Amino acid sequence: MAAARAIETKDRSMLRSIQQLYGDKLGASDGEIGHVKDFYFDDKNWAIRYVVADTGSWLTGRQVLISPHAFGGFHQSGKLLLVNLTRKQIEGCPPIAEHKPVSRVYEEEYYRYYGWPSYWQGDGLWGTSGFPIVELPAKPLPNKAAAATGPHPGRADAHLRSAQDVNGYNVQASDGILGHVCDFMMDAESWAVSQLVVKTGHRISGKEVLIPTNKVERISYEKSTVFVNVTKDAVEQGSAHHLAPAVAVA
Repeated sequence: MAAARAIETKDRSMLRSIQQLYGDKLGASDGEIGHVKDFYFDDKNWAIRYVVADTGSWLTGRQVLISPHAFGGFHQSGKLLLVNLTRKQIEGCPPIAEHKPVSRVYEEEYYRYYGWPSYWQGDGLWGTSGFPIVELPAKPLPNKAAAATGPHPGRADAHLRSAQDVNGYNVQASDGILGHVCDFMMDAESWAVSQLVVKTGHRISGKEVLIPTNKVERISYEKSTVFVNVTKDAVEQGSAHHLAPAVAVA
């Protein structure tokens, strides 16, 4: 099979279309907290790092970030995603309004607040592990500066990007424009982005193909283009992509 052909790297029931999750309600342990507005992904390690929650009338005019650590696994009941946090915990977390784009300084404050291990410290996808943790500390840690433990990372994380912003980017194959990004496929256990869904041909009538993220060479945010190490012919010989129904994972 050609390297560029659409490849199923996971059982289909383990993959989620993030496009299908936009607008889903988010439920804390003691009530609803809003809905899914966006996802921030790491374009270096290809993982969803945050769900952006629009809190609606609950916290008027405020959006909050929810790390996959807060979900543990991916627990979905219909169009409701379950979060292992209370409304009070979320209300007290550091707001993102003053930290756009998301900086590493903000992330350090955010992770200290919840007491989660930092995903950027360690060899695993989530720091010391390949999966988000499934249990929280009894209560958030004090929201104060932590002592330095080594060289301070860059002040801004240039690898965190909005999935909403990248949706629609052109996809440049090694021999020409292939199509445009129309979705991301995410592993429901690790929250790793394993594939891009690319619509080839006409934006309405074209077919959808899967491109493994390990074929992405780089993303030019200035040119709104994703460059992939495949050929158009190899990809277009692959079968059309049909999204599977989103089902809960135990």
